[in-house]
This record gives sequence, C-alpha cells and structure tokens, in this order.
Amino acid sequence: MVEWWLAWFTTLAAAALGGFWVWHGQQVARRNGADTVERILQDARHEAEVCLREARAKAESILNEARKDFDLESKERRGRLEALEDKHHERLMLLEKKSGSLDAREDGLNERASSLEQVKESLSIQEKEIHSLLDEKRKRLEELSGITAEDAKTELLATLEDELQAETAQLMKQIQLDLKSRAKQQAQKILTYAMERYAAETVDEVTTTAIQLPSEEMKGRIIGKEGRNIKSIEAATGINVVIDDTPQMVTLSGYDPMRREIARLSLERLVEDGRIHPAHIEDTVARVRAEVEETVQKAGERAVDELKLSKLAPELIHTLGRLKYRQSYSQNVLNHSIEMAHLMAGMAAELDLDIHIAKRIGLLHDIGKALTHEVEGSHAIIGADLLRKYDESDLVVNAVEAHHREVEPTSVYAHLAMAADAVTAARPGARLETTQLYLTRLGDLEKIANSFDGVQRSYAIQAGREVRVLVEPNEVNDQQAISLAHDISKAIEKGVEFPGQIKVTVIRETRSVEYAR
Repeated sequence: MVEWWLAWFTTLAAAALGGFWVWHGQQVARRNGADTVERILQDARHEAEVCLREARAKAESILNEARKDFDLESKERRGRLEALEDKHHERLMLLEKKSGSLDAREDGLNERASSLEQVKESLSIQEKEIHSLLDEKRKRLEELSGITAEDAKTELLATLEDELQAETAQLMKQIQLDLKSRAKQQAQKILTYAMERYAAETVDEVTTTAIQLPSEEMKGRIIGKEGRNIKSIEAATGINVVIDDTPQMVTLSGYDPMRREIARLSLERLVEDGRIHPAHIEDTVARVRAEVEETVQKAGERAVDELKLSKLAPELIHTLGRLKYRQSYSQNVLNHSIEMAHLMAGMAAELDLDIHIAKRIGLLHDIGKALTHEVEGSHAIIGADLLRKYDESDLVVNAVEAHHREVEPTSVYAHLAMAADAVTAARPGARLETTQLYLTRLGDLEKIANSFDGVQRSYAIQAGREVRVLVEPNEVNDQQAISLAHDISKAIEKGVEFPGQIKVTVIRETRSVEYAR
C-alpha cells in the first residue's frame, strides 16, 4: 500500500514538474519572440524612412528637371509664336500694298474699258461704211463683168477643184508607179525563181463518164432480163447507168467521182469479158473497188514521196490519194496540189522561210475537196478540220483554212498559199470554164466599165485579162483618165470574182480632121 502511494506520488510530482518546465519554456520563447518582432519592426521602420527620404529626393530632382524642360520649351514656343506674329504682320502689310495696287489697276482697266468701248463704236461705224462700200463695189463689178458673185464663186471653186484633181491624179500616178515598180520587181523575182524550178504539164486529162460499146447488142445484155443486170450494177456501184438512143454508148451518172470511176472500170471489164449476170457483176465490182483503193493509196504515197514529206498520218495520205479522182474546172486536184507545193517551196526559199512547211501546206491545201461530197461546208474549212483531227500544226491548219480568205490569215505562209493558188489556177491551160460563165464574166467587165461617166465604150480582151476603155476626150482630161482607171479597177475588184489580175487601160484620143479642097 505504501509503495503504491509512493509510486503514485512520484508520478504526480514528475508530471507537475514536467508541466512547469513546459510552461516556463513557453514563457521564455514568448519573450524571445516578442523581442525579435520588435527588433524586426524597428529595422523595417528605419528602412522605410530611408526609402522615403530617397524617394522624396528623387522626386524633387525629377520635378526640377521637368520644370527646367517646361521652361525651356515654353521659351522656344514663345519665340516661334513671336516669329509667326512678325510674319503675319509682314503679310498683312504686303496684302495692304497689293490691295492698293489692285485698286489702282482696276481704275486703269476701267478707264481702258471705257476707251475700248469708244474705239469699238468707232470701228462699228467704220465697218458699216466698209460694208456699204464693198456692196457698192460688188454691184459695180457685177455690172461691169456681167456675172454675179455666186457665179464667180462657183467658177472659182470649179477651177480650184480641177487643179486639185489634177494634182491628186498626178500624185496618185507617181505613187502607183513607185509602188508598182517595187512590187513588180520583187514579185517577178520571187515568182520567176519559184516557177523556173518546177515545170508542170499544161494539158489536163479530162475524166469521162461515157463508155463505148462494141455493138448495140451489148446494151440489151447490160440491161438483162427484166433489168436485173443494170439494177445489180447500180446497186453495187451506187452509180446510175443511162442507156439512151446514142449508138454504141452508155453513160454513167453519179456525184461521187470514185464511185463513177469504179463503175466505169467494172462495166468496161464486164463488156470485155462478156459474162454479165448479177453474181459476176458483184464479184467484178468488188475486185475493181479494191484495185481503186490501192491506186488511191499509191497516188497519195507517190505525192508524199515526190515532195519528200515525213510524219504524215496514213489516213491523210489515203484521203490525199482520193484527189486523183477529183477535178476542179477540169484541173486534176492532186496534180494541182503537187504543183502548188513546188511553187510554195520556191517562194519560201526566196523569202528564207521553211521549205518543208511550205510544201506541206501546198500539198494539203485542197484536201477538203476529197470530202466535200460527204461533208457539208467549204473545202478549206473541211480540210482544216480534218488536219486538226490528225494533229497537224496550227501554222499548217490556218494556212489551209485561210487560203480562200474564209478566216483571217495569221502567218506569211497563208499569204504564200493564196498567191501560189492564184498562180496555178491562172496558168494558161490549167483550168477550163464553160462558155456561158466565160461570156458572163466578159459582159460584167464591160458593164462595170461603161457605168462610169465619160466612158464612150469598153472592150474586154485577152480572155478577160484586160479591159480597154475609150473615153470622150472633151469630157475626160489626161489627169481624170488616171483617176478613172483606178476607180474602174476598184469597181471590178468588188463586183467580179476572177483568178489572177485584170489590166484596166483607159484610152483618151483626140483627132483633128481637115479637108483640103
């Protein structure tokens, strides 16, 4: 019991002692912390006072500098304002002086205006007097001369017009002579050099559609029983067979020249063989068609080889060969194309142009004629579309398309094509015209020439290549004859289509006749 109480007391004493020490430690720490806080606060107050003093000093310094700058700037502005005031004052003084001078000038102008008015009045009076004098003089001149002023003016204008017309005609003649001289020399040089390198045949082969039969009996065999043979021929060839009263003659009619050629060759072979029946007709026509197609291909290849052209599509070569069976005014189109290619090559050589392009254009320029019976449109446009389809160059396509001026030419090759086409068409013997067309063209030329004033009569000679115009010598003088020739040539260009050129010659003849008795 005593030990338990002792242990309890010891524990309680230890606890009380421990609590005391803890309390004591806290009190000591609190006193030490308060001292530390007080010391920190004192240091902070001291630093704040130092910073405040420094800030005040710095602010004072900045304020002093700002005040100095403001004072300096104020002085400068004050100086500028004073200078501006001085200038303004000077300007005011100048304006006052100018205003005074302007007032003086205005007074002087008013004085001059009044004097001018007086002068104007006096001039008006003098002008009236002059007009009256002129009227009197005009009346006296009209009385003395026996002609009115209007008639005199008309006569003077007529005289001036004649003089001006004479001078104009003389100048026009001189210009035309100069231009013709230079153009003729250059054209003759180019055409001569081109044509001397190529000589073409002047006699054409004329395609015929008439077949000579050995006897009249052969007509019946061609017709066959109930017309079956002639129907088979027409069905196989697409050509109409006309049998009339012409002795020993059969006529083939069709718009396609190749079909007509196939029908001609087939019928000739049938007549030569003597076996004429539907089965043999179909077999013969098939063989002839194959031969003609082969001939067409060879004709195109021969033309290309002759001109030494390359990179031409096989389809274009075959189409080109079909021109062998095309005629234009009895001129074989394939031969015409080859001839034109040679001429264009010669011209291109003289002008330092590409000869191969010129040959290509010349050979292909009429290729559309092989298709004109199959496709609607002009042969130039059709040919250009075909060449464009097979990737020919734009240069070649435009020259082909423009060689009849249906589109605007874009290169010198197109103009060469026009010139070469006209040369080959106008060459003697190249083309034939019907009598009616020939007479119509000659009549049109004479009609145009006779429509001008002062023309006595006119004649179209040399197959329409020249028009000679006889004028009244009393109505047309020499200078007017020059202008008349120019006007007639322009009227012919507008009113008549013709190959090559037409020479217009105006003849003024004066005859003096006397009789000796």
